[in-house]
Amino acid sequence: MKVYFRILFVIMAIVLICSLTLAAGFDATTFTFLGNGDAETLDPAKAYDVSSGGLIFQFYDNLVQYKPGSLSEFEPLLAAKVPTVANGLISKDGKTYTFPVRQGVKFHNGAVLTPQDVQYTFERGMLADPNGGANWMLLEPIMGASSIAEYACKIGKVDDFSKVSKEALLETAKAVMAAVDVRGNNVVFHLAKPYPPFLAILAKDSNWSAILNKKWMIEHGDWDGNPDNWVKWHDLPTEKMTLFDKEMGTGPFIQAKWDRSTSTHTLVAFKDYFRGPAKLKTVIENNGITEFNTKKLMLQQGAADAIWIPTENLSQVSSIPNVKVMTKLPWVSNTVAVFNQGIKTEGNDLVGSGKLDGQGIPANFFSDINVRKGFCYAFDYASYIKDVAKGQGSIPYGPIPAAFSSFFNTKMEKYSYNQKRAEEYFKKAFNGQVWKNGFKFTLVYNIPNNSRKTAAEILKFGLESMNPKFKVDVLGMEWPTMLPRRREGQLPLVFIGWQADYADPHNFAFAYLNSAGDYMKYTGTAGVELAKKVFDPLVDAGIATTDLKQRTQIYSELQKKSFEYAPYLCYVDELNWRVLGTWVKGFVNDPIRPAFYDYYALSKVKK
Repeated sequence: MKVYFRILFVIMAIVLICSLTLAAGFDATTFTFLGNGDAETLDPAKAYDVSSGGLIFQFYDNLVQYKPGSLSEFEPLLAAKVPTVANGLISKDGKTYTFPVRQGVKFHNGAVLTPQDVQYTFERGMLADPNGGANWMLLEPIMGASSIAEYACKIGKVDDFSKVSKEALLETAKAVMAAVDVRGNNVVFHLAKPYPPFLAILAKDSNWSAILNKKWMIEHGDWDGNPDNWVKWHDLPTEKMTLFDKEMGTGPFIQAKWDRSTSTHTLVAFKDYFRGPAKLKTVIENNGITEFNTKKLMLQQGAADAIWIPTENLSQVSSIPNVKVMTKLPWVSNTVAVFNQGIKTEGNDLVGSGKLDGQGIPANFFSDINVRKGFCYAFDYASYIKDVAKGQGSIPYGPIPAAFSSFFNTKMEKYSYNQKRAEEYFKKAFNGQVWKNGFKFTLVYNIPNNSRKTAAEILKFGLESMNPKFKVDVLGMEWPTMLPRRREGQLPLVFIGWQADYADPHNFAFAYLNSAGDYMKYTGTAGVELAKKVFDPLVDAGIATTDLKQRTQIYSELQKKSFEYAPYLCYVDELNWRVLGTWVKGFVNDPIRPAFYDYYALSKVKK
């Protein structure tokens, strides 16, 4: 009865919303998007999921941005010029980048942008370096380390960050502050080594390089810019960071409200935006409505201007009048299942008994390569591409997606659905104990991503139909729940995607295969040690050269090694899609933008 009344209430609410929308008439200044999962944080130094990054994209600006339609050419944004070797703003050795800062740009509080704001942004990000954030992309080229803790340990000549001396901590901060320098109206970056994609990691799609207001940050309790106290703000819990639920950028939109109870964000246009105010005055991004029929009805009635839906539902909206469905849009993205080779089993409800007794799995279950290969052969890739992705993707060669196929040999072996081979590997796993005893655990995907849910169910079917002692449960989690449990090492197997941070195969090679990469570091000690031995030398070599032939050989070898060692179940290299009203104008596809839409570029025109 309670369920009935809840359903009735939801239906009545939707009808009311649609009725009010129709009664109010067409509003060209308000845009409503029904999205896919709420943000974890609004702090650029912490955010590393597309929902968070998509909002940061609207609130902030970066030094440069990609030219429309290009992933290799840039145009100035908060910088007055794009540095090049030809204009003298990049040194001939590729290690010094100079950015003249645009003058007269205002933050949302009216403060005027200064070079010191830019300098503070990068120094604060590298020193804060919270676990699970994206600052490795700044630290790698600027400091020559994958984390500030690693750099400090090197300075202090210890192997544990907690043992670094005060003197070494001070030296670490001074080194970071020397690496990002202010000279007049210019900000100068001194890199540890030449780094071909450096401009790309600073560009607009990169939330970790979004420019902050130094004075406002300090007034709100963040790092004060002194080199002797930075550890106080290092690796803070997500909710304790200054910008967890706030923003103070120069971007075209201001946050008016974040209603966590409904996962709804209300944005209003910034009237003093330096490129001119947006055509849209208000944007409502609702990530709390997950049911397809609700989204469909709201789009039909004009209560929503754009909706995110899984690929399996695209055919159900393609014939609706005044609805545009755009498919097979270029996208630099893939989706995988991550094998955790060192599961934290204590107090973990996802691993059953925590033993290989048929009622659970042990912490090291996925450290056996035969288990991983068995899982890889138990997934029906072709059916997923055909029936779930609806042709919106392809079967991967490995962690580096097909978008970078010019960087690797495409005549190599891929995984395919093969129960016979899967059985062979499972019978070898743990000296036959996996096949004999069976296993039971829960795999995880993010709500409301039904495509990943279906992928998880395909794997569940492939495993359970092979051996009745194989038992798998499928559980959906919201991002704010799933990401912390992932960082804590509690997820045995999680279905998750990677969207390019910048347009270079190194971004995928590092994230998936380097021992300090964002996905590899959550595969447990065994996974990290495997990466150090097998993958790290190749990943390092791939970014150390600009020779295309050499890079192709290196990334081909990485793909080959990833097939051999199976650290992940890579099941789709994705294409993208959009569903929006025909009255929406100005959409331009960006293959690596974290936001589904650049609200600044959009307008609404009634026919």
